[in-house]
Amino acid sequence: MEKVVLGLSGGVDSAVAARLLQRAGFEVHGLYLDIGTEAARRDAVETAQFLGVPLEVRDISAELEREVCAPFAEAYLRGETPNPCVMCNPAVKFRSLVACADAIGARHVATGHYARAAAGALYKGMPANDQSYMLCRLKRSQVARLLLPLGDYEKAQVRALAEEFGIPVAHKPDSMEICFIPDKDYIGWIRRRGATPGPGELVFHGEVIGRHEGIFRYTVGQRWPGLLDGRKIYVSEIQPEENQVVLALWEELFKTEVRVRDMNWLIDPPTAPIRASVRVRHTKWENPDCTAAPTPEGGACITCDEAVRAPARGQAAVLYDGDRVLGGGTIA
Repeated sequence: MEKVVLGLSGGVDSAVAARLLQRAGFEVHGLYLDIGTEAARRDAVETAQFLGVPLEVRDISAELEREVCAPFAEAYLRGETPNPCVMCNPAVKFRSLVACADAIGARHVATGHYARAAAGALYKGMPANDQSYMLCRLKRSQVARLLLPLGDYEKAQVRALAEEFGIPVAHKPDSMEICFIPDKDYIGWIRRRGATPGPGELVFHGEVIGRHEGIFRYTVGQRWPGLLDGRKIYVSEIQPEENQVVLALWEELFKTEVRVRDMNWLIDPPTAPIRASVRVRHTKWENPDCTAAPTPEGGACITCDEAVRAPARGQAAVLYDGDRVLGGGTIA
C-alpha cells in the first residue's frame, strides 16, 4: 500500500481528503502543523483517531514567524497587502509535508485544498471554491508529489461526504481568519509587534484633503468612509516614503498593466511573451486574458486585455492557461 502524508488541520476538508485517499487505496499519515491553537490541535487528534490515521504533531511556530509573520508585518509597513497563505504554502506547509514524507518513505503529499494536481501540473478546482491561486508559489518539485483529493468537489459536496462518512467535525465552521491572527484584528497584531508609522496626509487628485491614521491600516481598493463631493472614493495607492494614502474615484482604480517581481514558474520559464489569463486577487470574477512578458530581473510585465480593479502591491498575480496554473509573482 502506497504511503501519503496529508496535512490534517482538524477541519472538514482535510478530514474528507483523508477518507477519500484511504478509499483510493493509500496508507494515509497525518501531519498537524501546530502553532499553539489548542482547539484545532484537539480536533486534528480526534479526527486522526476516528480515521485510524497515525498523526505527527509538528511545532512550526519558529518557521511561521520567520517565513510568514515577520514578512507579513514588514510588507504592510511598506504599504503592501501581502497574502499570508501564498507565502506560507511553499515555505512552511509544503516544506513540512515533504520533509515528513521523506522521513517515512512516502512518495506523495496531500492537502484539502480545492484545486487539482496531475502529472506534475497544477490546475484550478471547481469554480465555486477554487483555491489554486493560493498554491501559485509552490515549487515544481512539490507539485510533482502532490495529491489533491477535493479538486473535483464543491464545498457543499464535501460537507455531504463528511456527513456520510460520520466524521466528527462534519459541522465545524469554515476557518475564515488568518491562522496566526484568530481575532481578525491584523491592525492590532501589527501594532503589538513594534513601531508603526503614524498619521500622514490623505491625497486626492494631487491635493491634501485630510489625514490618515497610519498606512498599515489601509489596502488598495478599500472604500474610504463617507463621500467626497457626493461621490464614493477609494484607496488607490499607498506611498510609504511620503507617508501618504492616495484616494481615487472608482473608475480610476482600473489598470491594464501589472508588474510583478519574483515570478515562480510552474512551467519551463518562458523567454518571450506568452498569452495567458491572470488573477490579481483571490476572487472568482476577474480573470482577463493577458500577455505576460518575462523581465530580466525575474519578474514579468502583464498587459491585460481588459482592465483589472485595483491591483495591490504585495498581492499575488497568478497566470493561467485555461485551468492550468502557469505560475505566480508578487505585484510590484
